[in-house]
Amino acid sequence: MPLEALELPFDLPLAAPARVVRRATGSLRDELAEFREFGEATRQLVTRVETGGSEALEIPTFVNEFWTARQRQASSLQEISYRACFKPQLPRFFIERLTARDEIVYDPFMGRGTTPIEAALLHRSPAGCDVNPLSAILTAPRLRPPTLDEIALRVGKLPLDNPADEPEDLLAFYHPEVLRAISSLKRYFVERQKEGLLDGVDEWLRMVAINRLTGHSNGFFSVYTLPPNQATSPKAQRKINEKRGQTPPLRDIRTILLKKSRQLLGDCTPEIRRRLSSVAGKAQWITASCESTPSLRTDSVSLVVTSPPFLDVVQYDADNWLRCWFVGLDVKSVAITMLRKLEDWREAMSAVFRELHRVVKPGGHVAFEVGEVRGGSVKLEETVVPCGVAAGFEPVLILINAQEFTKTANCWGVDNMAKGTNTNRIVLFKKAGGA
Repeated sequence: MPLEALELPFDLPLAAPARVVRRATGSLRDELAEFREFGEATRQLVTRVETGGSEALEIPTFVNEFWTARQRQASSLQEISYRACFKPQLPRFFIERLTARDEIVYDPFMGRGTTPIEAALLHRSPAGCDVNPLSAILTAPRLRPPTLDEIALRVGKLPLDNPADEPEDLLAFYHPEVLRAISSLKRYFVERQKEGLLDGVDEWLRMVAINRLTGHSNGFFSVYTLPPNQATSPKAQRKINEKRGQTPPLRDIRTILLKKSRQLLGDCTPEIRRRLSSVAGKAQWITASCESTPSLRTDSVSLVVTSPPFLDVVQYDADNWLRCWFVGLDVKSVAITMLRKLEDWREAMSAVFRELHRVVKPGGHVAFEVGEVRGGSVKLEETVVPCGVAAGFEPVLILINAQEFTKTANCWGVDNMAKGTNTNRIVLFKKAGGA
């Protein structure tokens, strides 16, 4: 039976044989029901889910704008581009409500590191896993941000005339002198890492350079192209250049690195630096499949906030090919989960939930964000609830963060279904036990 949303008051008796999921996270449930921070009352529904057992589940469902859609509402340290990343306000919402200081907050599909960075900013111990080595490269430096003076000194010394390689195809994106400088940066970072000389300032600058490789303003190394979270192919870029009548301009690499660094450090007060420093030594970064994470202790994680790859909606490998080239990675060697069949995705998520059940402590939670794919015809909540239940978790509620741009028509359908996801849909699970 498909997932159904029933617009009923919570005190109305539900027809047998449904088993109602009661107030396992009662205070949060009450808060969501009364939430009006952005002027709208919460819509309360009940979602019926078949899990393969003798009884269906009835899961409390809450629809509202629970965090703002406005830009620049999070820390400047979060302004790192990555495809299909959620807003920092999403993990912050759950971290503040479901964890205490120094507890471990984990993201098994870390991406750009939104969850662990937000956890660190809130005095929690961050942990993250991703099969793509880019994730740790993009995340770790922000827990130990250098000063702008340290960055400026290093930028002035960077060798920009000693290239590793200068692929001709990349001239679709870069002025020849810019390509030479970028390739020289690549050589510098790769060789420093091999020699064990890559320090915190180098790691920071490598992260910034990765995020300035391509984009659609003069703040990037490239000519006008796709947004910085995805790199198009050289062939497609040549078509863009022809259509726009553009040629790759000469860019000042050093100035761009400094400008972006200044932006990222904009909110880095002495207090924030002390806060990050206090948890940096506890951070855990895993580059592997999250189905097996032996380095994470059993019953150690208080909260998981994550969002897995949504079937074949986002081509992470294609988006990151240029970034992988820059750091010396073969993009084909990165085994990112890209599953096109729902049954394959279900099997993969089941394995993830089994491992999460091992590492989450009794009484801990998993906030699992999924969404609509394929024009709204597939709603992954229908699949993820049984996966969590089979692993031993209890689904305590579903939160749908519905913002103005989604024009939510009802609980499960929105008007602008053209492509990809349209709302944040989070299934909150709890592991039995604990206080």
